[in-house]
Amino acid sequence: MRSYTRTSPWSVLTCFLLFCLIFLQGCLENTPPEKNLNTDAIRINQVGYYPQSSKKAIVVDPGKATNFEIVEVSKMETVLTGDLSKSLSWDLAGETVKVADFSGLQESGSYKVYVEGIGYSHPFEIESAVLNDALKAAIKGQYYQRAGMGLEQAFADKWERALGHPDDSVLFHPSTGKSGFTSAPKGWYDAGDYGKYVVNGAFSLGQMMSYYEQYPDNIADGDLNIPESGNGVSDLLDEFKYELDWLLTMQDEDGGVFFKLTTKGFAGMVMPEEAVKPRYIIGKGTAPTLDFAAVLAKAARIFADVDPTYAQTCLEAAENAWAWAKNNDALIYRNPEDISTGEYGDSNFTQEFYWAAAELFVTTNSETYEEYLKTINIDFTFTPGESWANFMHYIGAIALLENLEENPIKEQLQQAILKEADRLVKMSKSNAYFQPVADFQWGSNSDVLNTAMIIAQAYRIKPDPSYLNSVQEITDYIFGKNATGYCFLTGFGTKTPQFIHHRPSSADGVSEPVPGLLSGGPNSHQQDKHEVDYPENAAPMKSWMDMEPSFASNEVCLNWNSAAVYVLGFLEAETALK
Repeated sequence: MRSYTRTSPWSVLTCFLLFCLIFLQGCLENTPPEKNLNTDAIRINQVGYYPQSSKKAIVVDPGKATNFEIVEVSKMETVLTGDLSKSLSWDLAGETVKVADFSGLQESGSYKVYVEGIGYSHPFEIESAVLNDALKAAIKGQYYQRAGMGLEQAFADKWERALGHPDDSVLFHPSTGKSGFTSAPKGWYDAGDYGKYVVNGAFSLGQMMSYYEQYPDNIADGDLNIPESGNGVSDLLDEFKYELDWLLTMQDEDGGVFFKLTTKGFAGMVMPEEAVKPRYIIGKGTAPTLDFAAVLAKAARIFADVDPTYAQTCLEAAENAWAWAKNNDALIYRNPEDISTGEYGDSNFTQEFYWAAAELFVTTNSETYEEYLKTINIDFTFTPGESWANFMHYIGAIALLENLEENPIKEQLQQAILKEADRLVKMSKSNAYFQPVADFQWGSNSDVLNTAMIIAQAYRIKPDPSYLNSVQEITDYIFGKNATGYCFLTGFGTKTPQFIHHRPSSADGVSEPVPGLLSGGPNSHQQDKHEVDYPENAAPMKSWMDMEPSFASNEVCLNWNSAAVYVLGFLEAETALK
C-alpha cells in the first residue's frame, strides 16, 4: 500500500507567489528600467504650457542620448519626436544638460517627455488656460495669510483654523514715541511668521494692484471663494481691502507711518491662536511712510468707482504721509535692542520717493508730484535681492506707463524699460535654464519673477513675441524647469514642496502645506546652514532644501507670492485670453 503525503494549501500558495515573482522579474528584465518611474533628470514645467507657447525640457547628464519623444499619457503613445540640443553647462547649477524643444506640439492633452536610457519626465498639460488655477491659488495664498479672523472650512477646506491675533489691543513700543494701547486689526501675516509689516505689505499690494490696473476684468466676484465672494466686487479687490484696512491703522496722527506690528521675537511653530505673547506697534520711518503713501494713492484710483468714500480716505492718508516724509526724508528704521523680528532695512529712499510721487501724480495730476519726478534720476538696471528696497520704482514706472499720455517722461521710461528688458532676455538665453538671474539670494524665486515682470512691461510697450516667450520660460523655471526639479508653488506639480517654513503648515496637522504659497527658492548664502544640512559644495542654484527649518530657502512671503500673481495674471491675459 502506497503512502501519500498531503500537500498543504499554504505550500501551494507559496509556490504560486514564487512563480509570479519570477515571472514579474522576467518582465522587468525585458522592460527598460527608465520606463517604470518618472525621473527627476528631465525638468519641465509641471503645471503646463499654452498651446502656442515655447515648450522646452532640460535633460540632465544626458550622456550619449540624442533624441527625445513626447508621449501622450492616457495611451502612452508617442506623438512627437525630436533631436536634443548640443550639451550645455552652467556652473551655477553644476550640471551638464541638453535641451528638448517641443514647441511644435500644440494639441491639448496630458504628456510626458521620454529620453531613452533616462526615462519619463513628470507629467504636464498643454491647454489654453493652463495657468489659471495656479494664478487663483497664488492670489488666495494671501487669504490663507489673513490675521484677525478664523478661516472657515467653506473657504479654507482642510486648512481651516481658529481666529488668531485680533490685534484689537496692541501696545505701542517706546520706539514709536507713544504709549498705551491701540487697535490695528486685519491685514496679512507677512511670511512664515505672524508679523505684519508696512513696507512689505505695501510693496506686495503694489505689485498685485499693478496687475489689477492693467487687467481689471480677469478676476471676477466669486473666482476665489473667499468670505466676501458674492458682494458684487472683484474678489481681488476684496483681498486688497483686507490688507489696506490694516495699513490705514498704522498711520500716526502726524501723517507718519509706523513700521510693523509684531511680538518682540518670533513665535514657535504653533498655530496663530497659540501664539499669544504681547504684540507691539514698533518704530516709524521714511520707508514705511513712503510705501504707504504710494500704495494708498494707488488704492484711491482703483477703488474710485467701487467705493468713492473709501477711495477718498485712501487719498487723504497718502497725501498726509507724503507731507510727513518730505519733512522726515532720512529717518532710517533699525530694530530696537529688544526686538528681533524682521527689519526690512533700507537706507536709500530714492526709489521709495519715486514710487510715491509717481502714484500720487497719476492719481491727482498735481504738478507738485510731476515736478518732483523730474528731479529724480532713476536707474532701471535690475538688482537682485531685497525687492522691497530694490524694485518698487518699477511699480511707479508701471503706473506712469499705464496712465500717462505721450510726453517726455513716458518716452524716457519706455526706452529705459525696453533697454533693460532686452538685457534680461539676452541673459536668459545665455544659460541652460533660460532665466536671467545669476545671483541666488534670499527669495531668489521672486527675483526671477520680478525680471519677468520687467520683460512683461516691454511686451506691453512693444508686443515682440520674444518678450512673451521669455516671460513664459521664466515661469517654466518656477514650475519645475530648474536645477532642483521642484515646482515651487505649493499644491501644484508632481514634485512640490511639502515642508515649507510656515507656522500654520507646520502646526495644523494637515499633511500637505497650505496651497498657493511660493517657496523662496535657492539661496547660495545659506543663512540657515547651522540648522540645515545642505549638500556639500551645493551649487548656488541647488542651495535649496525642502525642510521646515530652512527659513533661508523654503520660507514663504507676501512679496514672493505677489510677483507670481502679476506674472501668472499677465500670461493668462496675454496668452490664454487672446
